[in-house]
Amino acid sequence: MSTTRITEDSRVTPPLGEVARQPVFATTHWSVVLTAGRSDAPQARDALEKLCQTYWYPLYVYARRRGYVPADAEDLTQAFFARLLERDWLEGADRQRGRFRSFLLTSFSRFLANEWDKARRQKRGGGRIVSMPFEAADTHCGREPVDRLTPEQSFEWRWALALLDQVMNRLAAEFAQDGKRELFELLKPCLLGERTAQPYAILAAKLAMTEGSVKVAVHRLRRRYRELLRDEIAQTVVKPEEVEEELRYLFAVLAGR
Repeated sequence: MSTTRITEDSRVTPPLGEVARQPVFATTHWSVVLTAGRSDAPQARDALEKLCQTYWYPLYVYARRRGYVPADAEDLTQAFFARLLERDWLEGADRQRGRFRSFLLTSFSRFLANEWDKARRQKRGGGRIVSMPFEAADTHCGREPVDRLTPEQSFEWRWALALLDQVMNRLAAEFAQDGKRELFELLKPCLLGERTAQPYAILAAKLAMTEGSVKVAVHRLRRRYRELLRDEIAQTVVKPEEVEEELRYLFAVLAGR
């Protein structure tokens, strides 16, 4: 699982008059889930499954940091999502204040406390609904340093990184769809460092472009990254005004690492 560091430049709001390729908060995954109100509603189930596929890994890390061995953490994580998608657990979510991040951790913590014995009696690997590459997850988790973070703080940090990875994957897919995969791979480092440190002259030579054209391309890349970042955050909150608050929280989590 890759990680992405947001630069200070990435936090700037796009200039007025510039239109994003995708509108933020037209219909979001989490608001669809809460509006439907029941996990067995088809539209809500699809929306919830997409969220689970993106953000299951922070819960797996949380379980590992709580002391569960890899096999038990895998079973618990999978069993939790299976039950989340099968039962009416969403009725407990607060439609006014609920964020998917908070709902997920609270629900999983209760699951670990109340459902551990039942989960152990289930057949290992049974009831898998959401695809989770546990082999890669366990390898990556094993390389993470054990530090001062609590399991809850570790969840928040992994959540932030998972969100940034999703943004980067969406951005890469857009470039690939436009036949510009090589351009994206060469310009991607410009998202990870300070503006003044970018070797625009070297990039211009590699791309057979003028340095000015490279700067314009980088500016557009950063602008689109910001748009997708806001959109990805919007998928996990209920109200549009919560996007800015969640964005600030994201940066605070990353800065505290």
